[in-house]
Amino acid sequence: MAEHGYRVPDVTKIVGISYRQLDYWARTGLVRPSVKDAQGSGSQRLYSFQDLALLKLIKRMLDSGMNLRQIRTAMRTLRNLKRPALGTTLVSDGNRIYSVESPEEVVDLLASGQGVFAIAVDKVWTDLEGTLAKASRKKGRGARAAGGA
Repeated sequence: MAEHGYRVPDVTKIVGISYRQLDYWARTGLVRPSVKDAQGSGSQRLYSFQDLALLKLIKRMLDSGMNLRQIRTAMRTLRNLKRPALGTTLVSDGNRIYSVESPEEVVDLLASGQGVFAIAVDKVWTDLEGTLAKASRKKGRGARAAGGA
């Protein structure tokens, strides 16, 4: 039975990163493919939906001005949370990244002018679901058109 997962070319398109970034992040352990990791030259990595969500989150943090060292720390913290990351909002003051549990806390941090960005993990998740559904619909239409239906 074939394992279901997303191949590297699809992952780079969906997440909006280069092959080199994805490869580096996998080799350094930032996000390893959970379905199937590389097993030497010529082997194929397969990423799960959850892997894609983490990659999208990392991309958003990079786009918000965070560096990889800070992002690695944030990802370790997310992995160590006693609760799932879904439902978490991340806020940064440019030096530290905070996990915020209520909308009031986000407002307080941003109102004092310290917040650089806030990322709702739920939003990354739902955006990714929409992107994948849209891509799936496009592939379905392309297959029907090629088949003469």
